[in-house]
Amino acid sequence: MSSVDYHSNPGLKARLAARGLDSVTLLVLPAIALLVGLFVYPFLYGLWLSFNPKDGSLLGNYFKFFSDPFLYDTIGTTLKLAVPVTILNLVFAVPVAFRVRLMKNQRLLTTILVLPITLGTVLVAEGMLNYLGPQGWANRIMMLFGIISSPVKLTNNYWGVMLSLVITGFPFTFLLTLSYISGIDPALEQAAATLGAKASARFRHIFLPLLIPGLAITFCLSFVQAYSVFPSAVLLGAPAGPTRVISIAAYQAAFEEYDYSMASAIAMIMGAVQLVVVAFVLQIRNLFYRGPAGGAKG
Repeated sequence: MSSVDYHSNPGLKARLAARGLDSVTLLVLPAIALLVGLFVYPFLYGLWLSFNPKDGSLLGNYFKFFSDPFLYDTIGTTLKLAVPVTILNLVFAVPVAFRVRLMKNQRLLTTILVLPITLGTVLVAEGMLNYLGPQGWANRIMMLFGIISSPVKLTNNYWGVMLSLVITGFPFTFLLTLSYISGIDPALEQAAATLGAKASARFRHIFLPLLIPGLAITFCLSFVQAYSVFPSAVLLGAPAGPTRVISIAAYQAAFEEYDYSMASAIAMIMGAVQLVVVAFVLQIRNLFYRGPAGGAKG
């Protein structure tokens, strides 16, 4: 075979390599298979199951959900918890991250701040019940010093769940925020300070425009985490009342009514609400600067 024929009719391996499918690229196949097996297939199966209700109609589960206030009200209840918690975590994380990035013992303080992640939501909820419950240390101390005459209800309500979500969600939000703030070139702030800009002006005109795209991503991830609240709503809230979130409705449908088709439909609605909020935030993010955050050319 001549060299002309060889170049005009390359082998299969050469043709695949030209399209980016070489032996190195094929190493990603196990990861793709794992992703399909753990995420894609369960999602598609759940979606199919949600359209196969007990009554045999295609949209029976969805009609049942949106025609029953006891079910569809869980969307608003969950949003009333997830959105304020996410905003509070961002508001707290930004100033703390700005302070931590300038400290010498940054690793030690970061470790302390992220400690609630290692405890888990259930252990945090149990600790809050011991400290903030009707017979907890907080009420006992306030009653001992005459601050209150009877125990204050700090748990088994909306505020108990909200505080728990702030405690468990703040470390995650803080770490993401710290990474974005640390990635901004200090030379930008130094240049503004040299020109006489005050700290508030530097934050408003330099840091905030550069941070907003990153904070939008942080908001989305933190919101998804808060929206899937379950242990805190059960242990620290009122599952049959003010804190009956959508995940509790899905749990009851699956494990109390044994209606897995309805539970799948509720899970799909839950995912759709999250997707709408995330898409809205990302759309707002597109209105702001998304270039490099360094002083050099990007």
